[in-house]
Amino acid sequence: MNSTIRPNRPSSSAPEGTSHRDRDRSFRRRERAAVALIAACWLSVIVAVMLFLASGRPAQIAGLSDAVTAAGIVTGLIGTDLLLVMLVLAARIPWVDRTFGQDAAIRLHRRLGKPAVYLILGHGALIIVGYSLRDGLSLWHQTLSLLSGADMLLAWLGTGLLVVVVVTSLVVVRRRLAHEVWHAIHLISYAAVLVAVPHQLSAGQVLAGSTPQTFYWTCLYVLAFGSIAWFRFAAPLLATEEHQLRVVGVEPLGVGVFSIHLSGRDLTRLGVRGGQYAIWRFWSRGTWWHAHPISFSAMPTDTGARLTVRALGAGTERLARLKPGTRVSFAGPYGVFTDAARSAPRLAVVAAGIGITPARALLEDTDLAQGEATVVLRATDRSQAFLWDETKSLVERSGGAVVEMVGRRPSGASSWMSADAATRGTSISTVLPDLLDSDLFVCGPGDWTDLVVAEARAAGLADRRIHVERFA
Repeated sequence: MNSTIRPNRPSSSAPEGTSHRDRDRSFRRRERAAVALIAACWLSVIVAVMLFLASGRPAQIAGLSDAVTAAGIVTGLIGTDLLLVMLVLAARIPWVDRTFGQDAAIRLHRRLGKPAVYLILGHGALIIVGYSLRDGLSLWHQTLSLLSGADMLLAWLGTGLLVVVVVTSLVVVRRRLAHEVWHAIHLISYAAVLVAVPHQLSAGQVLAGSTPQTFYWTCLYVLAFGSIAWFRFAAPLLATEEHQLRVVGVEPLGVGVFSIHLSGRDLTRLGVRGGQYAIWRFWSRGTWWHAHPISFSAMPTDTGARLTVRALGAGTERLARLKPGTRVSFAGPYGVFTDAARSAPRLAVVAAGIGITPARALLEDTDLAQGEATVVLRATDRSQAFLWDETKSLVERSGGAVVEMVGRRPSGASSWMSADAATRGTSISTVLPDLLDSDLFVCGPGDWTDLVVAEARAAGLADRRIHVERFA
């Protein structure tokens, strides 16, 4: 069944005040910063190659073997540079998260993975061919000769570890692995890069001496591993110790859905924005080894916070049995699914199932003008109406509109709406009449979210005004 609630609200003109202009200026700054970050990633590759060319080694090329060897060195430098850039992108640096978004940073991290490994493999192949031409040995005997020496063995080990990481990151393989197993394997990439350092010191001579090339690579290694050490490990440990989070209780909301209430101290100092998430670890038997990315379902107070979880596997199911007093560690907050990402005068939100959690916190944290927000709440049936009353209260308080859409999707059709709404010819522009003057925030299951985004784009909404949080 489909029901609609539409409170009276003003016309679709933009709310008065300077908030829209401020948001637009803020968005432009973040947009420029994101472009600069991508440019810096590729600039680092150019710098690595230019420093090698300026080192004088290319001038020593006297024949085919030297040319092939030089090509092998260049591919190795580019591959290593990309690996270090990947570590920086995965380090959860707050500035990167605020301007680029952690999800976007990780997507770029993944895109760079295969090219980086292919370049490292190409480096090894070209070096073997180049040395084989120089020494007059067969490829097999040349390969065996390169296995002598601890630094070369480490280089081969590092390459093997990188191949393992790439293979286990393939979708068909990753789906067969428990998340924690995959995550542990993925951490091998840190070791894979580190074990190549002796090779660069000896055979590569990149880190030897006091040259601009040495300075560049030293800085890049320090940036990559320093960022990982601080932002992935040290900073979360210090924050956990400072805020002393504990489980107060677990509140059931429906079948497999529950809220975890936390206590702590000075939690407003976390700087959480509505719509953000953190990486949580609950220190009890059966849960301590599993880290969970969970959104805040309400804005934290100075002494308390709330998370709302849907059990999607054995790991999250165990969270429903947490005992009061359980210690909690965390990293974050992360994410740009917040009011800070907006650039339009109006706000449109479409949320399904447990996707209501970041949407509800986003609405709580947004200073809504009269009639500024329109929210669509989507569920297969009423048992999935989690936190709907709270969300409607937040929207209607400012004269906004709430649309409840309950019912299964039409069979045999690609639609994010209920079958009843689709039959009546309802469109995204019908339920969100101010869509083109809005920032659209969509949160829910991945395939469902893609359908909402596709329809919004078809209606003419620019990509920069579409913000997505997918749940799986």
